[in-house]
Amino acid sequence: MELLTAAQMRAAENETIGRGAVTGAELMERAGAGVVAALMARWPDTATRGRAAVFCGPGNNGGDGFVIARLLRATNWNIDLFLLGEERKLPPDAAANCARWRAMGGTVADLATLDLSGIAAAGLVVDAVFGTGLSRPIPEPLSTLAEGLAALGRGRHVVAVDLPSGLCSDSGRALGRHPLRADLTVTFHSPKPGHYLGLGPETCGALEVVDIGLPHLPVAGAARLAQPGGRAGVGRLAKAASGHKFNHGHLLVLSGGVGHGGAARLAARAGLRVGAGLVTLGCPPAALMENAMRLDAIMLRALAGPEALADMLEDRRITALCLGPGLGAGPRHAARTRGLVAAALGAGRGVVLDADALTAFEAEPETLFAAIAAGEGGTVLTPHAGEFARLFPDLAAKLDGEATTGPAVSRLDAVRAAAGRAGAVVLLKGPDTVIDAPGAACVVNDASYARAAPWLATAGAGDVLAGLIAGLLARGLAPADAAESGAWLHTEAARGFGPGLISEDLPERIPRVLADLGL
Repeated sequence: MELLTAAQMRAAENETIGRGAVTGAELMERAGAGVVAALMARWPDTATRGRAAVFCGPGNNGGDGFVIARLLRATNWNIDLFLLGEERKLPPDAAANCARWRAMGGTVADLATLDLSGIAAAGLVVDAVFGTGLSRPIPEPLSTLAEGLAALGRGRHVVAVDLPSGLCSDSGRALGRHPLRADLTVTFHSPKPGHYLGLGPETCGALEVVDIGLPHLPVAGAARLAQPGGRAGVGRLAKAASGHKFNHGHLLVLSGGVGHGGAARLAARAGLRVGAGLVTLGCPPAALMENAMRLDAIMLRALAGPEALADMLEDRRITALCLGPGLGAGPRHAARTRGLVAAALGAGRGVVLDADALTAFEAEPETLFAAIAAGEGGTVLTPHAGEFARLFPDLAAKLDGEATTGPAVSRLDAVRAAAGRAGAVVLLKGPDTVIDAPGAACVVNDASYARAAPWLATAGAGDVLAGLIAGLLARGLAPADAAESGAWLHTEAARGFGPGLISEDLPERIPRVLADLGL
């Protein structure tokens, strides 16, 4: 499913209107009717037809609000309608719907002077103030209103039209002090990046997408939601009925020293569970006994340092490497880690760099990017927010600063820039994981709404994700497809296990997830 920015959505509407397939007024009517149908379906108790407060804005989102008010009133709702701005400045379609509202006896009050005590009895609040086109912080009265609504507590349903007012459509960042918080957000034609990024999921509540009759055509450059198999399709995750273990790749995971092998063992287990034919864990000689006591199906090799790794990679049957989990990045270990990364990148294999393999280059990220550029294999970087900031401090700063204009800089923008700079696939972890490969469209792996997986916030979950991606690389998936598939499987494994999840549980859920995919 594509995630259309405000500009891409506007272009789709204008193209359809421009060729005469529909009018703006017809789209507005369909949007308003879609919101009413969605809220009635979600809350059947609203059939009791109580009191609703409808907040309309100065643009076409406000026009949708007038349609909603009219349709609700026609089914015996008592409606209090409030407008931010002046009626005489409404755009044509919104003005026409305002006139229709007034013609049926509806009144229009000033939203800027709203006394919340006057709507405390409303069982439904409709936020149709600002939608996808918001390009500036919402005015102070609206931020105050958002706070006031939150203070009123539960007891009413809040529905946002397209987006909660104050939420940036392209980034999910707040434009203003407080976006209005909704229980249900109804958007049109396609979800927007802001529904899934940043504050989007917690601000939108539930999300419904309503078809308003625009053609569903591919949009160049549009981000999309992750899917298993990535662009290659879910069948790429299957294993052939015939074939040797080496047909499915050999993954090498590097471990840290004594007492620091747990993270690498998690990654190795994940790589084996996702279908790599063989997995070997390489560790310093002193850590052999510790790891031998914890490993069975995973093979074990002593690996003293970069030269030993280079010798080991003479075996061309090793098809991918995973470096970083527990590898070491402090003053005593950073040089060794950088040497191992350089040896891995120079071997022409698929490489996943996570955790310490990224942090070891925080003082010299250009050295890492140069090594990636010189290598011949595909590389995937899997930073969390802190590691991303160490490698790309300027990009992280743009995400951390206050958003003063819209569209605000998004995680999509930051990861696109990072992937181009690094010359690698970059997967920025989080509930709104974003993946980009140089020259490709961004992918968002959402762990929100129906795919919420809060139990993933546990130590070691990121190590498992690195192992899943590396295992898929070993099997021959392209780096971008491996990253996308690994992220999707990771979330599904967590959802399938549920409360009480710890990182050791994730690899053991992968067989069930694959079986559910029909593999």
